[in-house]
Amino acid sequence: ADGQEALRLAAEENPEVFVVDIGLPGMNGYDLARILRELPGTQQRLLIALTGYGTAEDKKRAAEAGFDYHLTKPADVDQLYRLVTKT
Repeated sequence: ADGQEALRLAAEENPEVFVVDIGLPGMNGYDLARILRELPGTQQRLLIALTGYGTAEDKKRAAEAGFDYHLTKPADVDQLYRLVTKT
């Protein structure tokens, strides 16, 4: 889904966890995370960046945008599972 679709799904489904690529079409993942952190009902949800952007600056930007974790592709599936099941 693109960023707008993700926002629509967030409103309809109210998921506990969001796994977001930074390089989304239209709205990037940083902007999506910022919006999700401002919306009632999604402010305390787990946000995980799963992306090919893996520099120290990318990780800093992800944290500033509101992501709880930043995983770089190819991701460790076990690590992702552990993060998702912590909720």
